[in-house]
Amino acid sequence: MTAGKRWAFLINLVGGIAVLVSYAYGLATHPELRDEVWGGVPHPLRGFYTVSMLSAAVGYFLFGFFVLFRVDAATARVGRWAGFGLFTVLYALILIPSALWMPLTFEMIESPGSGLWYAIRGVLGTVGLASLLMLWAILWVDAPGSRASRGVAAVGCVLFSIQTALLDGLIWPYYFPF
Repeated sequence: MTAGKRWAFLINLVGGIAVLVSYAYGLATHPELRDEVWGGVPHPLRGFYTVSMLSAAVGYFLFGFFVLFRVDAATARVGRWAGFGLFTVLYALILIPSALWMPLTFEMIESPGSGLWYAIRGVLGTVGLASLLMLWAILWVDAPGSRASRGVAAVGCVLFSIQTALLDGLIWPYYFPF
């Protein structure tokens, strides 16, 4: 396993745990504010969010399998200029801000401020943009293997991007009051 692949695995492991811990800790320590995290998102839309969150999680594993097990880190080229390191950077840009969202949101609920609001928008925007760039990289990486494997990864990344770029990046901030 190349160093680049090890970094990608490490970022997924540590970053994934950080995201899960930040959500679990936030919800466990702020039970009275759980509904507030939704902001003003209408109740009918919340059901769509729930389905999308589950789809996004499945999608993450689908594209993660492709990137981590089908792309050769030693020879991968994305477009004409990037190697496998692009995937590692994109994973970091997805997972680190994702781990920050819940703590920032609870802080915003308890002590609103413009700095927190812009920080939340920044982390959500970063994750959404990195998700879309991940989709681009999956479509353009010169990975050996079947087109079906790449297709499954692309569908997974689309599901993930619907959640991160559309619902979290655009719709949730529209309804979340400042």
